[in-house]
Amino acid sequence: MSAAWLSLIAAGLFEIGWPVGLKNGWSGAGGRPLWLLFAVFCMAASGALLLYAQRSIPIGTAYAVWTGIGAVGTFAVGVTFFGDSASALRLVSVLLIAVGVMGLKFA
Repeated sequence: MSAAWLSLIAAGLFEIGWPVGLKNGWSGAGGRPLWLLFAVFCMAASGALLLYAQRSIPIGTAYAVWTGIGAVGTFAVGVTFFGDSASALRLVSVLLIAVGVMGLKFA
């Protein structure tokens, strides 16, 4: 796997981090600055790695893979750690996202 694809995968993983940081960045007692800083760091890292990956991966493919990793990963984190619903329709829908992303990778 090329450095561009590894960067794109890493960018997608950081794309999962920032919604988690935002989710944890606020509680009933107010803001939680370390979580908010984590979210900002993940946004910057994700964007920088995407920028690098797009130097050799077509923009449409890179963007779709990046958002797909972020969407599927955030869904999995939500179900696993935040009690989000894992209904059959939601699982099938996220599976369709994953299949679409894999199709772009191999096309």
